[in-house]
Amino acid sequence: MVGADQVMKAWVVSHISMSSFHQLLPGLMGLTNLHNDGAAWSMLEGQQWFFTLISILAIAILGALLYRYRENRGLTIGLALIMAGTIGNFIDRLRFHYVVDMFQTEFINFPVFNIADACLTVGVIIIVIKVLKEDEHADAGQKASHKHS
Repeated sequence: MVGADQVMKAWVVSHISMSSFHQLLPGLMGLTNLHNDGAAWSMLEGQQWFFTLISILAIAILGALLYRYRENRGLTIGLALIMAGTIGNFIDRLRFHYVVDMFQTEFINFPVFNIADACLTVGVIIIVIKVLKEDEHADAGQKASHKHS
């Protein structure tokens, strides 16, 4: 996913001029070339030291969590996607001091995003679903043990 993210960003930078828009799926999504030195909706613009620190900490923590939960497929997939997204955007910040974003939705006012951002979002969703399912199973197990008491 890191490779796909970097290849897509390189293609966009070399083929789409800054801030121009090219329709991809009419009424749904298009491609643009946007340089974002902040986070979503350009929050914390220009705070590269902060993003560098957070990225390094996140990569270390994610590495430890991936090792700890390596037997849990759902958590591993979610954590790996979050790691890929973190690394993909971190590479941009180190190289350019901004992140290249390209996917622009037309049907909703949403920040322009990239593959790394999509990895982060999907990874978090997978982990939330996995944790909720585990809580659901734990609650069912507790109810069953109380019935047999």
